[in-house]
Amino acid sequence: MLQNFLLNILLTLVWVALTGHLNYANFLFGFVLGYFILWMLHRSKSGSEKEYFYRVPKILSFILYFFFDLMKANWEVTRDVMTPNYGMSPGIVKFEMQAKTDFEITMFANIIALTPGTLVIDISEDKKYIYIHGMYLKDREKFVKNMRERTEGKLLEILR
Repeated sequence: MLQNFLLNILLTLVWVALTGHLNYANFLFGFVLGYFILWMLHRSKSGSEKEYFYRVPKILSFILYFFFDLMKANWEVTRDVMTPNYGMSPGIVKFEMQAKTDFEITMFANIIALTPGTLVIDISEDKKYIYIHGMYLKDREKFVKNMRERTEGKLLEILR
């Protein structure tokens, strides 16, 4: 998988050098173009050779999901700060994690901490539970379900 990623970056840099324009849009286009070239070359291969081509769309999907969640949380916090109404319903949730390794737990905690309105308070000694403070905990079950299925589930799909 790492070999395919490095080849993709190399093809991206070749594209940027050929066009002579180093900007985000051109780099992204070169990356997508390199991805499709590598995908066409590896279509007939099997097993771990194809893992890269399944993981990249999942990573992009997670980035889009996280960006949307980040914008939604920013809007909610901003609206609460700018209006005179008190719309918060703070609370602490004990969340049982599916993440097992230190890296998975760290990434999950960082995703939570980066989202406005949520904060990681503690992680249990046995690394099974994470304590999350939420500013808007009107429905605890919905919050836990969202964390389990969307945030942690999508993250673990990428990391495992």
